[in-house]
Amino acid sequence: MVHLQDKNRYVCNPDNILSSDSVYVMDTMLANLEATTGIEVVVVAVEQVKNGDCYDFAFNIGNGQGVGKKKINNGLVIVLSTKDRCVQFVTGYGLEEFLPDAICKRIQVQSMNDAFAEGRWSDGMTAGVRRVCGVLTGTMDAELEEEGLMDYLPTLIFVIVLIAFLMWMERRKRKCPVCGKYTYNQTHSKVIKRSGRYIDRLITYECLNCGYKTNKKVHQYKDSDYSGGFGGGYGGFGGSHGGFSGGSFGGGSFGGGGAGSRF
Repeated sequence: MVHLQDKNRYVCNPDNILSSDSVYVMDTMLANLEATTGIEVVVVAVEQVKNGDCYDFAFNIGNGQGVGKKKINNGLVIVLSTKDRCVQFVTGYGLEEFLPDAICKRIQVQSMNDAFAEGRWSDGMTAGVRRVCGVLTGTMDAELEEEGLMDYLPTLIFVIVLIAFLMWMERRKRKCPVCGKYTYNQTHSKVIKRSGRYIDRLITYECLNCGYKTNKKVHQYKDSDYSGGFGGGYGGFGGSHGGFSGGSFGGGSFGGGGAGSRF
């Protein structure tokens, strides 16, 4: 996590997939984003992740490092794996209202996937990060008009209402069956079996109020998008890192929001 050594850096590029110029541009955009909105973003570009599971990799970074502010949970992790041919967004629960799954997917499809398919990693990632910053700072309206999306205003309204309904349903799922508090969250996701084009995951849910814990086995098509269940995951190790010039993450938590694409 380069941010822990240098508070002005947000882009992890250990395999030198992204150009130094694009890393500088994205670091600058994300530093400005945090300064103006408080939103913490981590971008990771690697050749390959373990088992090719971009979702688990991104989710574990977000929770393990505590990306996002504690209680607000306004973190975002963006992962690119070139050999796995995948890009994954994972959002903190508090960010899902402002960057819902449908918008994450749209950003990937409209701004990133074509460039990634051609091996233009820096172009695709820079365009995606710029688009994310535009949405989160409220400067996205002009871009929407330029792309003609305002012609579909009724459809957009329907999508917004649908997203609001789904978020309400997700909140209901977070109600603990023992204590009744809305603190029953996903805390861990682990791949336990791979069979052909399918994956079995063991998902752990825990109530952060009373400690009630259950495990659920999920059978999933390997290449499908995975949103990991419902929001508000377990806060990781945030807020305890940093050095002389290093930054720190705020202790945010993740619950499975976001979207993924194959290109």
